[in-house]
Amino acid sequence: MNEQLLLLTLIISFGVAVMFSPLFIPFLKRLKFGQSIREEGPESHQKKSGTPTMGGIIVVLAIFATVLGITISTNNLSPEIILLLIVTVGYGLVGFLDDYIKVVKKHNLGLTSKQKLVGQLIIAVIFYLGLIQIGFSTEIAIPATSFSVDIGFLYLPLIIVMLVGASNAVNLTDGLDGLLAGTGAIAFGAFAILAWNAGFLDVSLFSAAVVGAVLGFLVFNAHPAKVFMGDTGSLALGGAITGIAILSKMELMLILVGGVFVIETLSVIIQVISFKTRGKRVFKMSPLHHHYELSGWSEWRVVVTFWLVGMVFAIAAIYTGVWL
Repeated sequence: MNEQLLLLTLIISFGVAVMFSPLFIPFLKRLKFGQSIREEGPESHQKKSGTPTMGGIIVVLAIFATVLGITISTNNLSPEIILLLIVTVGYGLVGFLDDYIKVVKKHNLGLTSKQKLVGQLIIAVIFYLGLIQIGFSTEIAIPATSFSVDIGFLYLPLIIVMLVGASNAVNLTDGLDGLLAGTGAIAFGAFAILAWNAGFLDVSLFSAAVVGAVLGFLVFNAHPAKVFMGDTGSLALGGAITGIAILSKMELMLILVGGVFVIETLSVIIQVISFKTRGKRVFKMSPLHHHYELSGWSEWRVVVTFWLVGMVFAIAAIYTGVWL
């Protein structure tokens, strides 16, 4: 496997997403799979009501088709690739059920938090059992050092926390046109470089496929969005980036690479704790991107700023993982 194959994977995945989107978006419109905008959200978002959602199907299909096509044609379909496909598609299915209930059953909240958690836990356990089958190490590497710690049986709860936490964090970030697609492309691009440098070539190839898919989706998701990713895409990407971090033995590096997702999640946690304990809100609205919107920033300015912050985190992660 060489750099040319990674580039080819990215290009093919991008092409699949770009070519498939114009066919799929009208299909979603005909099925009336339009997004319902929550009343408590920013008032400016109400005009987005009816925009086709569940566009994450495009991303997942582009990743799935590209990765399978490349790995089978080059005889490189490894257990690691299969596990990454399982966790990505699995979390995508949980998101699809959530989206389906929202847009078809007209229940704006989708799955209950308990139902969603059960689905996420099931996929996490399946992923862990797959790791056991391939004799995966339970050691945790300390970034920027040569040290590692074997946590043994605690690796299962770690995987559960990582998968559930990251998928929900990525889901929270999907609130503005192009926000998740852009920050996701940057984060997965960082992991593609890190995994390649560490010798996890299959994981790097999968990461490249995700970069291509989300960039292709971004063509239609950039402001003003013609389609939304929905939970189908955000949960799938959350599962994918966590699986990549685990299989490349960069569990802790996920915090740095996914810095934007971490910040968005912390803003929600801080808001909830502050309101419940003091009766006051720290932010005008959470997640954090809504705070800046309500502070007078244009949607595009918020998105580009978050992309730049994501780029800073990605560069820091690459520097830490490659050059230190």
